[in-house]
Amino acid sequence: MPAITLVGAQWGDEGKGKATDLVGGRVDYVVRYQGGNNAGHTVVIGDQKYALHLLPSGILSPDVVPVIANGVVIDPGVLFEELNGLNKRGVDTSRLLISANAHLIMPYHRALDKVSERFLGKGRIGTTGRGIGPTYADKISRAGVRVQDMFDTGILRKKLELALNDKNQVLTKVYNRRGLELEPILEEYLGYAELLRPFVADTSLVLNRALDEGKTVYLEGSQGTLLDIDHGTYPFVTSSSPTSGGACAGSGIGPTRITKVVGILKAYTTRVGSGPFPTELHDEWGEWLRTQGHEYGVTTGRNRRCGWFDAPIARYATRVNGITDFFLTKLDVLSGLERVPVCVGYDVDGTRHDEIPMTQTDFHHAVPVYEHFDGWDDDITGARSFEDLPKNAQAYVRALEELSGAPISAIGVGPGRDQTLELRSLV
Repeated sequence: MPAITLVGAQWGDEGKGKATDLVGGRVDYVVRYQGGNNAGHTVVIGDQKYALHLLPSGILSPDVVPVIANGVVIDPGVLFEELNGLNKRGVDTSRLLISANAHLIMPYHRALDKVSERFLGKGRIGTTGRGIGPTYADKISRAGVRVQDMFDTGILRKKLELALNDKNQVLTKVYNRRGLELEPILEEYLGYAELLRPFVADTSLVLNRALDEGKTVYLEGSQGTLLDIDHGTYPFVTSSSPTSGGACAGSGIGPTRITKVVGILKAYTTRVGSGPFPTELHDEWGEWLRTQGHEYGVTTGRNRRCGWFDAPIARYATRVNGITDFFLTKLDVLSGLERVPVCVGYDVDGTRHDEIPMTQTDFHHAVPVYEHFDGWDDDITGARSFEDLPKNAQAYVRALEELSGAPISAIGVGPGRDQTLELRSLV
């Protein structure tokens, strides 16, 4: 049976939680494969809204096994705050599995993230300050602390000694900040160890056995394609690989087991943090999209930067991820527009580009080339089939499908669980 990968096809915040929740009753495992608590998914069930940061969206589906896989970096304090919040609301979180190989965000990671970002000044990247980047840096430099290390006091102490010898030098001598003490950190994380122990598993083995048994595994990315460390708008990116290739490394599932890649697109474009954004609107229309779409970060609360749909970005996401199906979200936000602009290419110093320019310099200077489509006035939040949409809304969807290079298989017309038009099965 298949493994299905879900990826953001823009700069994140596309509505991946809604997409995962849609298929929750038809899959057996939902796996978070990268990122940390620097991202958020919002899921609306009835009149209840759930904001998830570390936990996979499948935690809200009672028949799904939610998995935090090896590619995720975990802040245990945040994890248990999130679990306790769901438990208080009657959500059963006992099914959760956590990879023993996942890396841990430590207090020195958070401290370094915040102070280094401040010192960058105008060159800041726009991180959330939650320690994700420094944790991945330690992982790559082979100085990280993993979940399994908490179960051996000697190993944990030794790793903390080595880390603090280095990090305290940087904090005190470079940034003139107070160093951190070992014993309080050791005590805190040994306390987390006993709380985490019931959830920890060899998740790669669990997932591959599940596939062998004919079960369906849904791999849920956070952030988006244009924030990928390799394929995004570097250096204004995240520290992991939200693309479909990252799903294999981050979960321990081989690429031949993935049969479908679902890309999530908004009917317009947003991003949070610094970096190039060709269709960004700095006028009343940007504020209109922000207000109509409630474009504020789930994790940070920051205003999202807003702009019109960017077709070259969608085509790029199709190519980089091998997208087989798109889920178009927030189509309802565009209701009321007389004309809807869509970026179909860029002008860079007088030269037309139909794809994303090769260099960051050219992309930074890209000026959108727009085509305009007829809008619609109807409230579409009550639509329950594609045919219920106004003709102009249908034409807009079909145009985006052609421009993006993959079929649009589902359409979001509102935040609710029942406000999705599924044209083709996403499972």
